[in-house]
Amino acid sequence: METKPPVPRAILVGVQTPDVDDVAHAASLEELGRLVKTLGYEVVGMVSQKRDEIGGGTVLGKGRLEELAASTGGTGVVGSKAIPRKSKARERFEDAGGKKPDARQAEPDPQAEPDAPAKPEFVIVDHEISPSQARNLERATGAQVLDRTGVIVEIFHRHAHSREAKLQVEIARLKYVSPRLRESSGGGRQQGVGAGESDLELDRRKIRDRLAELKEQLEVIQRDNDQRRAARRDQLRVALVGYTNAGKSSLMRALTGSEVLVEDKLFATLDTTVRALRPETRPRVLVSDTVGFIKKLPHDLVASFRSTLAEALEASLLLFVVDASDATYESQLEVSRTVLREIGADTVPSRLILNKIDRVSEADRAALREKHPDAILLSAKSPEDVAKLRETMIAFFEAAMVDDQLVLPYAKQGLLSDVYENARVISEDYDATGRVMNVRGLPGAIARLRRTLAAS
Repeated sequence: METKPPVPRAILVGVQTPDVDDVAHAASLEELGRLVKTLGYEVVGMVSQKRDEIGGGTVLGKGRLEELAASTGGTGVVGSKAIPRKSKARERFEDAGGKKPDARQAEPDPQAEPDAPAKPEFVIVDHEISPSQARNLERATGAQVLDRTGVIVEIFHRHAHSREAKLQVEIARLKYVSPRLRESSGGGRQQGVGAGESDLELDRRKIRDRLAELKEQLEVIQRDNDQRRAARRDQLRVALVGYTNAGKSSLMRALTGSEVLVEDKLFATLDTTVRALRPETRPRVLVSDTVGFIKKLPHDLVASFRSTLAEALEASLLLFVVDASDATYESQLEVSRTVLREIGADTVPSRLILNKIDRVSEADRAALREKHPDAILLSAKSPEDVAKLRETMIAFFEAAMVDDQLVLPYAKQGLLSDVYENARVISEDYDATGRVMNVRGLPGAIARLRRTLAAS
């Protein structure tokens, strides 16, 4: 009978600086735990410390470092040779198949109790730390060390499905890995091609070459995407944006009837999905479900997903979806707005959606209404709430529409579907020239239809 490999065990590390209150610090560590769980690891402990800054060679002070090392079976001494010199980053780089990294099994301790639980193999730090800090922690704890950025990059790597998302994630992953590579214990200089280069220099050159190749491939895909977006330019487009796990995919499914993935995991959705609003309207309304945001989102991932987020930049309306039942929803909303400001999407008209309202008490609902009088309170699970949101979306577009008249010659009836897709036909009649239609739609869409009818 096939036995399952043991679940990697991890201990979380957090530093609370003076600018972070207790609630925000606890929420950040809780979120890191969910990230680690999404990665497939089991959280078995936590070490937290208040410090003036996330500095120093080991992130933690001496006492807390010794406490952490006691949990992992390390010596607590930075100069310890408790782990192999090959870095976690090198293991990732050498893992050409991109498979889930195996937890390094600690050497058996002859003095350990037979039934004693296994020591955690991973230390996960709730901050972005430097390569030297990671190495020092590894030496002191005898465990593999990942920071928050590394965890997020690894999750993105596993959840990317489309060709574009895979390329974008690999770019971010290599940028993260490159400065963290260090010489393996073999060391040495290359012979033949690239003679004189150390293993480290050769690996970094390979990464630079691979990054250039990936960027070229991504540019080709992005040009195709730009053409598709250009074809939809005059259509009514709504983008769902917001924090990861705020319920965007559930709302997308409710609005469009599509079978998009709905999963209680962080970053379950990485690829942008575009579907038509159901029941269909005339003209059609397209709804996009975009990648979720998160605190301390690695800058390279924001840069890599710029084209994915272009769906938000080019939308007619943004719906900021927020989990109203989360005590830190305001800071999550600010994270979303900050990322969208970075790509210039803060000028797009938007509405605030306070989702999961079924989990909020009546008193808290009243407070939310007072604080956000223009927000829409709903539950994506409520058909009535979703229907009201649909009406609000349609009313938004109606306000920008104009009435006009189009004449479709009898010889060009093949263009009728184009008219119905991009405008609402209010009435139609026939005369000697063709089909005379009174239509309602966005000015840009009607202008394009006029050009199409004139050119055909």
